[in-house]
Amino acid sequence: MEYINLPLLLVVLTLVGVAIYVYDWILLRPERRRIEADLRQKFPAWKQKRSDDHKSYTEALDGLAPKPWWVRETHSLLPIVVFVLVLRSFIVEPFQIPSSSMEPTLDVGDFILVDKFSYGLRLPVTNTEILATGEPQRGDVMVFFPPNDDRYFIKRVIGLPGDVIDYRNKVLTINGVQQSQEELVNLELDPNQRDLYREDLSGVEHEIYRTPRASDARYPVRFPVKVKPGHYFMMGDNRDNSSDSRVWGQVPEDHIVGKAFAIWMHWVDWSSLPSFSRVGLIQ
Repeated sequence: MEYINLPLLLVVLTLVGVAIYVYDWILLRPERRRIEADLRQKFPAWKQKRSDDHKSYTEALDGLAPKPWWVRETHSLLPIVVFVLVLRSFIVEPFQIPSSSMEPTLDVGDFILVDKFSYGLRLPVTNTEILATGEPQRGDVMVFFPPNDDRYFIKRVIGLPGDVIDYRNKVLTINGVQQSQEELVNLELDPNQRDLYREDLSGVEHEIYRTPRASDARYPVRFPVKVKPGHYFMMGDNRDNSSDSRVWGQVPEDHIVGKAFAIWMHWVDWSSLPSFSRVGLIQ
């Protein structure tokens, strides 16, 4: 599916709508008001609903040329567009999970909600922070733009600025401290041959998949890695099936979109029915 820059589209629609609204207010509305004032002078009893003046006034107004259709539509749609723009830019934004890189935490087809307030208020399109409200914490599930890519990605925050990250033999070490991993289910019969583990990421417990036969050597990033100032190291919970900071590097602070906090629906495609069995907060 072709990527659509929805924030940019909403901003353009808002600017066009405001321009039409101002054009109508400055150039078209004064003439309408002048005609209405003349009619009220001509029919002084226009407020009395059963009077002849009221009937004549109403008929005269109905006979005037209506507002251009594009002005009428703008007056109806502009408040809706502005509401959606403000909601998506500063409060909460919905996303659908397109890949398996965050399994088992998030499945393909999960519809999630992203908090746009936790990591600072940012302008749409430019993503410039205008109000600092907080910073990503280790273990957060975050939506962002990876380096040199304009698509939304979602991964887990592993490394904060200044952290030293090491990942060898599928075991994660942060600042010299090995992160606990407890095997829950050995899935040798699973088609993907993945094992299920519970990882304790500096106090944030969540489940991950590990694929024993997959080699860590295929990732271009070489460990240990120190996280640069103003950057974050991201990894998927499906550790051996994720394009993340091991592939394209660290995520700059100005690429952050928001914190994923809840699943509100699951719907894979049109061949299936929506399900609400996975509704809940994201661990």
